[in-house]
Amino acid sequence: METVMMPATLARPWIHPLHAILLSFPVALFASALASDITYFNSGEVQWSNLSQWAITGGLVFGAPVLGWAVFARVRARGAGVRSRPSIYLILICAMWIVGLLNAFKHSQDAWSSVEAGGLLLSILSTMLALAAAWVAHSEILAGDKA
Repeated sequence: METVMMPATLARPWIHPLHAILLSFPVALFASALASDITYFNSGEVQWSNLSQWAITGGLVFGAPVLGWAVFARVRARGAGVRSRPSIYLILICAMWIVGLLNAFKHSQDAWSSVEAGGLLLSILSTMLALAAAWVAHSEILAGDKA
C-alpha cells in the first residue's frame, strides 16, 4: 500500500493582489533607475540620467499608495510586535520611499553630479530596499501563523 503525504496547512499570500501589483512598480522602476544610472556612468550620455529621473519619480508615485497600504496593514495588526511581518514590511517600504525621495533630490542636480557616487549609491539602496520589501510581502505564511 502506498502512503501519500499531505501538507498539514495550506499557504496563503500575505498581501492583497492589488497591493502586490502596486508594489511591483517601485521594484521595477527603482531597478530601472539603477540600470540607467550605471549606463550613464559608463557612457556619459545625458539621456540616461533623464531616464533615471523619470523612473525614480514613477517609483515614488506608485510607492506612495504602497506606503499607505503598509501603514494600514500595520494598524490592522495591532497586537503584533516590532518584529512582526507588517512592522518589518512597513519599515522597509518607509525606508525605500525616503531613500527614493533623497535620490530624486540628488538626481535633480546636473547630470554628472547626480549620478556620481552619491546618486548611484542611493539608487542601489532604493532598489535593494524595494526588493527586500517585495521579498517580505510575497513570502508565504502558513495558515496557522499570524501575519
